[in-house]
Amino acid sequence: MLKRTYVLLSLALLIIFSAVGAVLPMGEHQALAKEKHKKTLVMGTSADYAPYEYIDTTKGNKIIGFDVDVANHIADKLGYNLVIKDMDFNGLVPALDSKRVDFVMAGMTPNAERKKKVDFSNTYYQAKQLVVTDNPKIKTIQDLKGKTIGVQLGSIQENEAKKIADKVDKVHIEKRNKVPDLVQEIMSKRFDGAVIEDGVAIEYLNKNSDLSAFEIPDSASAGSAVALQKGSKLTDDFNQQIALMKKNGELDKIAKKWFEPKSKKKAEKKSIVDFSTIMPSVPYILKGILTTLKFVVVSILLGFVLGTILSLCKISKVKVLRWGADAYTSIFRGTPLILQLLIIYNATPQLTGYKIEPFLAGVLTFGLNSAAYVSEIIRAGINGVDKGQREASMALGVSYGSMMRQIILPQALKNILPALMNEFITLTKESAIIAVIGTTDIMRRAQIVGADTYRYFEPLITAGIIYYLMVMALTVLGRMLERRMSRGD
Repeated sequence: MLKRTYVLLSLALLIIFSAVGAVLPMGEHQALAKEKHKKTLVMGTSADYAPYEYIDTTKGNKIIGFDVDVANHIADKLGYNLVIKDMDFNGLVPALDSKRVDFVMAGMTPNAERKKKVDFSNTYYQAKQLVVTDNPKIKTIQDLKGKTIGVQLGSIQENEAKKIADKVDKVHIEKRNKVPDLVQEIMSKRFDGAVIEDGVAIEYLNKNSDLSAFEIPDSASAGSAVALQKGSKLTDDFNQQIALMKKNGELDKIAKKWFEPKSKKKAEKKSIVDFSTIMPSVPYILKGILTTLKFVVVSILLGFVLGTILSLCKISKVKVLRWGADAYTSIFRGTPLILQLLIIYNATPQLTGYKIEPFLAGVLTFGLNSAAYVSEIIRAGINGVDKGQREASMALGVSYGSMMRQIILPQALKNILPALMNEFITLTKESAIIAVIGTTDIMRRAQIVGADTYRYFEPLITAGIIYYLMVMALTVLGRMLERRMSRGD
């Protein structure tokens, strides 16, 4: 009966994984142009930088913006299809350095530090630096005395903020991963302002009448350029196309489309909670379920199998096996999960030259991490089985392998099932951190919708409901298994 239950559970998990895997491609590139050419270029970007690049949540997972139009034009002229890969801004240069992407366009400004790792094309757009605020009393940098200003991590705006802090007393600088996070912090009154590029600031100023901005005096002109791999043969090709676009007016045409200021309407008074605002984007959030399920299901399988092996090593009479299993558990339980994820994702290409995909990096991280906890749960279950049964098995001449497989493990699994389900539930919720390697799961999509609509409560509550329902499904499955395994009592 127990064996049949294990088989049914394994088949169910495999069927779910196969169905999810069929829907989502393994590499999960966020946008793919129609196949017009035989060759493909992969562009890295951070799609949170409207109007340079951002996700139109009302039209699925489509990334649009100024950089996207320019990249599509250049790729087409060079005879390539364009694939767009979305990730955090501070991960773009490492992705290019590890050859995960062919080039980067994200309103990126060449500086000495970046030039050490990547090559840059000629600039294709010149921008200025602004301080965006919702405080009408802040009109100059001197008004920032004693205030808190935000900047995007890894951006050229960090240097501009430091210059302000050198000139004005008691200016506190805070860093966030994304520009929408900066604007949200301003709206939440945590920041008094943020240093944002004018082309990006225009988008937020057009959408929100409470925001205002002023130019930073003597700020460095931030020229946006294409970042390419060191020694890339594409650098000259990109420079030629950029020069041609400037000459024939194509760049001006695209810039006018995205950067031309719009008339600002007076903000209408909205209700405190209004889910109708995000309804067009709900399907976009729901698609994140598939991404989350794909990671969770495979990670559970890997964690359970490896955890079982580790637990057997921990109770083995061979000291080397016990020491190795204990050391493994100590490492994975003693370091943050997000650190493990970033090491596997970023260090693998650096150390081995293998361009590991986000799916594989996520599965390995979650599976290996979960195995450390599962091994302790199973070990406790095995030790909880009456020792008399082991002695009786040995007296009857039952081999160690058969004893563990047919007598000890089934009883241990029955006793630890609630603890195992709790571990799988925790893994499901922790899967939200896969967004840091460019994966648009439920949480990442909710944050994107919040940034687009300036309504954070509604999309986050929607994400919370989705996670809750997924956890309840796992809870019901666990109880069904418990009832089935208790029939023989």
